[in-house]
Amino acid sequence: MLNGKLQLTTLELAVLLSVCRPKAAERDRLLALHPAQDWLGWWQQHGERSPNWPTTAVAQIRVAKELIDWQPHALPVFLRTDEYARELIIASGAVPQEEMDERLLAQGRMRELLRERLGCTFYLHEFALRLQAGGPAVQKEQLLHLTLMANWTYVTIRVIPASTGAHAGVAGAFTLLKFPKFEPVVWLEALNSSTFVEQRDSVKGYETLVKQLNRVSLNERDSFEFINGLQSW
Repeated sequence: MLNGKLQLTTLELAVLLSVCRPKAAERDRLLALHPAQDWLGWWQQHGERSPNWPTTAVAQIRVAKELIDWQPHALPVFLRTDEYARELIIASGAVPQEEMDERLLAQGRMRELLRERLGCTFYLHEFALRLQAGGPAVQKEQLLHLTLMANWTYVTIRVIPASTGAHAGVAGAFTLLKFPKFEPVVWLEALNSSTFVEQRDSVKGYETLVKQLNRVSLNERDSFEFINGLQSW
């Protein structure tokens, strides 16, 4: 049961949870998930705004072997400095001031998920690199941070210049996760919900999109030089 080798009835799950003794809210959440255990895909609705800590996404990233991320408008959470992240949170207008420190701490912990055994490829549009978040000092620090991370052996950064024009990535941002023993999953984030795409045909569509992004993006060296050139603003 604990290893997921045997499906549980609702009664068996309730008995198991009574032994584990989770808090009431967590117990109810797990029981509510049980009827959907065989469904592919999962749409999580968060209410007014997304939670500080994306529990489901983090759990999957921790066991993934490869992360491929595409961002057309802003830099991904994994590559942000604290000040850049702060400016994006302020600009969103959706987060109360009293949650600011907790969200920044959570985003810092998200950056820590990048590790040597997780191969990461980030596709960034020129618009995301040029987006002004805060003043020139914040922008300069963020671009410098990107060039430093581009030197990490397990991080690849590829830039799609604006001169490319329309391309497959206009469909929107996504994160594709690949695993050693499981089928790949696509994580989609919205203002107050998250979607985890598992259907094989649907995931294959994103894998095809990645090939298109790879085709139109600059190579690693040219991407590095492109980011360096932006620091001379």
